[in-house]
Amino acid sequence: MTKAGDLLVHAAGKVCIADSGYDAEHFRDALAFLGMKPVIPSQPTHPKRRPNKELYALRYLVEVFFHGLKRFRCLASRYEKSARNYLALIHIACIRIWLN
Repeated sequence: MTKAGDLLVHAAGKVCIADSGYDAEHFRDALAFLGMKPVIPSQPTHPKRRPNKELYALRYLVEVFFHGLKRFRCLASRYEKSARNYLALIHIACIRIWLN
């Protein structure tokens, strides 16, 4: 998680919704310093913290969406090497997910 702290410099908002991989005290402290509320589920080895249920439900929707994108084999294995073509495939996959 060395890059996550570097990316927080550019973060804006009131809430940071993240995966349980970001459940670390130094990351939570950095979020508190920026005035952001963490919505991060606890890892099994850490004490239980209850995230906000409404915000956690939004996180779940985003997680399901990315899981749906990974079902497209060409996106998951990145067959297209150029950024333009890869972005076009992402757009096509998003349209197909939206239509279903």
